[in-house]
Amino acid sequence: MNIEEFKATINFDLNTFITSYKDIISIDKAEKKLKKNRNKLSVIQDRMYAYNKYSLLICIQGMDASGKDSLIREVFKNLNAQGVEVTSFKAPNDLEYQHDYLWRHYIALPPKGKIGVFNRSHYENVLISRVHPEIVLKENLPNINQIADLDADFWEMRYSQINQFEKHLVDNGTIILKFFLNMDKEEQKERLLRRIDKTKHNWKFSASDVEERERWDDYMFFL
Repeated sequence: MNIEEFKATINFDLNTFITSYKDIISIDKAEKKLKKNRNKLSVIQDRMYAYNKYSLLICIQGMDASGKDSLIREVFKNLNAQGVEVTSFKAPNDLEYQHDYLWRHYIALPPKGKIGVFNRSHYENVLISRVHPEIVLKENLPNINQIADLDADFWEMRYSQINQFEKHLVDNGTIILKFFLNMDKEEQKERLLRRIDKTKHNWKFSASDVEERERWDDYMFFL
């Protein structure tokens, strides 16, 4: 598999990326490659810890049921757990709303020599917040009193702030890798139904997932 096929370049179109490799690589072959790469990651982790000049931040985004939790479990299970910190970002709590929107992401950053994994990330603030702009109103921002105040200039400012945030991290030794788990709407439907049909997956099902599925086109528009 050519890694270049997965890279998002400038002005890329998500619709041009395929959403399934089932017909391209077998499960058996994929599992063998995963096992090999897990061993490589373990070696890299040891070297990074010993060098102690860099940290690694891995950001994972994806629609509901895209497999974020499973990916984290399977990819990082051979690594030293003391050197991997996984943070899952849900809706902001009261304390987080009392700080700027990047604060909770900043305090979760990995220290030098360690790996941090963001299950969802700071990009939620220009994705979910655009689909549900009422979230931004809870931040009590100066000059933002109603949804109509969230104009194009506001979102451009946020994009710039996130770029500056990441540049600051990179300049200070954080390597950032960003992944979007691309899945089509039909695949999501099958996975959500599986959460209902299979008892062992029932705990994963949430009515909110179905509600958000109704906004699929809105999410795709802002991705």
